[in-house]
Amino acid sequence: MQNNAKKTNLWEKHKELGAKISEFSGYEMPLWYSSAKDEHLAVLTTAGIFDTSHMSPIRISGSRAEELLQFSFSRDLRYCLNNNTSPLKPGKSVYGVILNYIGHVIDDAILSKIDQNNFLLMVNADMGGTISEYLNNNQKYLSAEAKVEDLTDLIGKIDLQGPSSAYILKKVLKDPERCFNSLNYFSFQGDFEQKGDRAQEVKLHGHLPVMLSRSGYTGEFGFELLVGVQNTKELWEMLMQAGEEYGLEPCGLASRDSLRAGAVLPLSHQDIGDWPFLNNPWTFALPYTSDKTGFTKQFNGSRALEQTGQADYTYPFVGYDPRKITPGGDASVLYQGENIGTVLTCTTDMGIGWHQNRIYSIASPDKPVDFKPRGLCCGFIKVNRQIASNQEIELRDSKRGIKVLIAEDIRPDRTAKQNLFPENVQK
Repeated sequence: MQNNAKKTNLWEKHKELGAKISEFSGYEMPLWYSSAKDEHLAVLTTAGIFDTSHMSPIRISGSRAEELLQFSFSRDLRYCLNNNTSPLKPGKSVYGVILNYIGHVIDDAILSKIDQNNFLLMVNADMGGTISEYLNNNQKYLSAEAKVEDLTDLIGKIDLQGPSSAYILKKVLKDPERCFNSLNYFSFQGDFEQKGDRAQEVKLHGHLPVMLSRSGYTGEFGFELLVGVQNTKELWEMLMQAGEEYGLEPCGLASRDSLRAGAVLPLSHQDIGDWPFLNNPWTFALPYTSDKTGFTKQFNGSRALEQTGQADYTYPFVGYDPRKITPGGDASVLYQGENIGTVLTCTTDMGIGWHQNRIYSIASPDKPVDFKPRGLCCGFIKVNRQIASNQEIELRDSKRGIKVLIAEDIRPDRTAKQNLFPENVQK
């Protein structure tokens, strides 16, 4: 652990709860509290709470803010909602990537439109300064003046994920019915600042303004909550108390990693990074024309992507049991006896298992009676050729080799987009 690693405002809470702490992207963060398995399963069956205050929010504002983002962010903000037929509207968010001029990923991000001239770009830990500088450089290139504010360490962020999340929030929101009104997947309400009309829209316990978003990094039903950093502890304690009757579990980065991998969500700088952003499961973040022959706008890196010839392929995979290997380093991908690439991510989704040639989740509504998943290894590989889905390959490190299948999807019956108050959930 680095001696100069930063701490979020919840560091003392994590220590009180007995968290295993480790350095991640310049921050001392909890890896787990009880166990990664228990925390993973809590998100699938009840609810889990994550400290994600290490993420970096950037505010972009001004009359030419959207023009700057159109060049700097991969999504076409004119056509990114409703199957890429309508523009980004206030109260809506969209996922995309930030590329350099050769089409390689600098970072991925979620962009939220606050109002006509105000946006919030949520980038990864320790990337606030890098992306702010990138945006300012693009301003000079476009002669498009906009205000770019790096809010790293000024905003507290807590994720509440799992099927009981809405019931927990309902206990602490001042006006839950109004707050939840039209709060669909990847939409948000309220503001984390004390001032302005939006700060009056969503409040907790009658006084604490919060930006409440139907989003997360688990693939499961849940919310992300942003508050002023000075209010982070109060928000955490409020949610922990409200969630006690629902079995709310504090969760660390280990379960966050296994949950996102099972949901086929990339880790920036690991599954996407310094190579062309092509031939992967996330190219929906590119503004392709309907015939996929080009893009609907020009953006930084677009020409490089259009001119790129051969590029590696990134695929999800799933194994037959929980065994995994160590990715990176000397890990290799073997296909028909030939080394064809590298292992980007390899973890274990503890909530899934095989039954009669089909994968079920512990949350699957039609799972077999007495289904108790052992867990399956899963993750992503990057290889030098196309491979058909369901093809068997071998992953190998210095200790072992394991057989896995190329997959189009991993954990079934994910709940991120479901209704606010799902049936058959503890109330």
